Amino acid sequence: MKDKKPKLYFNWSSGKDSSFALYQLIKQDKFEISILLTTVGAETKRIGMHGLRESLLKRQVDCIGIPLKIIYLSSSTSHEAYNELMNNAMQEMKSRGINETAFGDIFLEDLRAYRENQLVKVGIKAQFPLWKRNTRELIFEFIDLGFKTKIVAANATYFDESFVGKDLTEELINNLPEGVDPCGENGEFHTFCYDGPIFKKRVEFNLGKKVKKSYPNPSNAEDKIDFWFCDLI
Repeated sequence: MKDKKPKLYFNWSSGKDSSFALYQLIKQDKFEISILLTTVGAETKRIGMHGLRESLLKRQVDCIGIPLKIIYLSSSTSHEAYNELMNNAMQEMKSRGINETAFGDIFLEDLRAYRENQLVKVGIKAQFPLWKRNTRELIFEFIDLGFKTKIVAANATYFDESFVGKDLTEELINNLPEGVDPCGENGEFHTFCYDGPIFKKRVEFNLGKKVKKSYPNPSNAEDKIDFWFCDLI
């Protein structure tokens, strides 16, 4: 009898890196991808810095065809409370026979170390299908494969209002401001993936309003960072 593939849950952000990492896992065919796991704001009903509506997240995941689990985070959730919520979710996964997980991270060493330190506590092994890939080569391969992705958030230090709401294309990548990673891996921009080889059908949506919001600068508590957002409906 052929051995069953290990079960895996995928940490889903709705954007290009998650989509391409999921594609790589499906192509490798080493795991049974059981669940897509996403955190959503309890008050806003949106995904963190992507600003994506929960309703559109659910529509996207329906078009992929893998079950979705949402963890709701309050705006007052502390780092310790967040770790506890995630630990509870991981324990639930373990109880369902899921001992593997995966992320779309590419080169942020401290983030990978944090994730692995949390996972080792419950005995879950992490996969990083895109790890250390050249981000310029990666994004061009992503586009060549037929993935379609919309820019939903962008750091106003580098971009103006016109950047959000656009599709990520080769021409756009070739004209990014100096110092911006082609995949936005340093948080320069965030995306929503709506079509491509992981989708059973294209996700339908409309462009909404564009707004600018300010956030605390993690590098300087007295400073703020502005981001442009394009709402998708």
